[in-house]
Amino acid sequence: MQNKQLEIMKAILFRFLFSASLLFTCTACGQGSDTITEEIEEPIEEPVETPEEYQEQIQKDIKTIVAENYPKNTFVVGATLSYNDFETVTEALFLKDFDYATSRNFAKQPYVHPEPGVWRWDRIEQAVSFADANNIQLRLHSPISPQASKWALNDDRTAEELSLNMEEYMTALCNKINVLSSVKWMDVVNETIERDGNWFMDKPGITSWENPWVKMGYDANNVPLYITKAFEISNELAPNVGQIYNQHGGMEPAMWEKVKETILYLKSRGIKIDGLGWQCHLKPNSRVVDAPENLEYLANLIDWAHANDLSFHITEMDYHIKSETNFVAEYSAQADAYTAILEVLAKKTTSGLVTCNFWGITDKDDAKNTHRYLYDEQMKEKPVYHAIKKVLYDQSNNKN
Repeated sequence: MQNKQLEIMKAILFRFLFSASLLFTCTACGQGSDTITEEIEEPIEEPVETPEEYQEQIQKDIKTIVAENYPKNTFVVGATLSYNDFETVTEALFLKDFDYATSRNFAKQPYVHPEPGVWRWDRIEQAVSFADANNIQLRLHSPISPQASKWALNDDRTAEELSLNMEEYMTALCNKINVLSSVKWMDVVNETIERDGNWFMDKPGITSWENPWVKMGYDANNVPLYITKAFEISNELAPNVGQIYNQHGGMEPAMWEKVKETILYLKSRGIKIDGLGWQCHLKPNSRVVDAPENLEYLANLIDWAHANDLSFHITEMDYHIKSETNFVAEYSAQADAYTAILEVLAKKTTSGLVTCNFWGITDKDDAKNTHRYLYDEQMKEKPVYHAIKKVLYDQSNNKN
């Protein structure tokens, strides 16, 4: 009985001291004693989520976590499919988690239009049939870029020949995809600028990573003509498809400032650009996730895009692992890198559209053997797969 009375006295004393502290605080802040005459309500405690509830959430597939926790049309998450992924286990793994797909290389010029007079549409048609059958949003990675045909890379090509060849490819592609409801976005140009802020140039021969299209020349503002021409064609012939300016590299300010300058210049000329894309190829000691200022720059870049009526797209996210002996540490670093990037993306979904495309699903399909995808060679989920679901849930708008 005495113990019970002691507990009651302690409670009364606590309430007295709590009220006195409120009186001191309100008087000190200049609100006067009238403020404390209002009824003091007990604070409402937020329900604490149990581990069981949390585990139930992250056991869901990725597309369900996104759909349940982010407003519609604010965050789109998907993965890349190669033409030989269709009707395989990789396709099944994709369908389990995603409703947004990106073509790998089969919509680029080297396959579709390798030389004048030659056209191959079968792989794009296969991807579109897959998208239509499974209600998939499709992004075609089909840009005018260094991934050009060997014909275009030939050093003997003239500016006139290149201009005609590019116009043929873009015209045919845009006419084909503009009427396809499943095709939501296309990369119009890609890898236009080097990390140091200079234009991506051509090189001798056909084996180097080079950009032959600069041979078409430059306008009065020193912007390559091929960039303007590519957007002019896609604006006219594929207005139903989102037009993306895609870029490689890390978070190098010189490069991105040139990209931003170019986009604003094109828009000032009446050219429609709907989104800014970034190829997020990561690796150990990445220039993106190795320091807070890089992630801050990414956040600011997304803010810039949204402020200029552009959606923001991570178009090719992966993480290259070279180690053959320490997969435990490497897999953990891969998961941490994805988490860092996705945390930034999720927080920006309140100001505009954000999409994220993982550049592959299984390491079995990784020709470079860099162990960079979501499942290992035995189709087992890697730590990065679970990290993706966890960060998407943790950072959702409902949980911020």
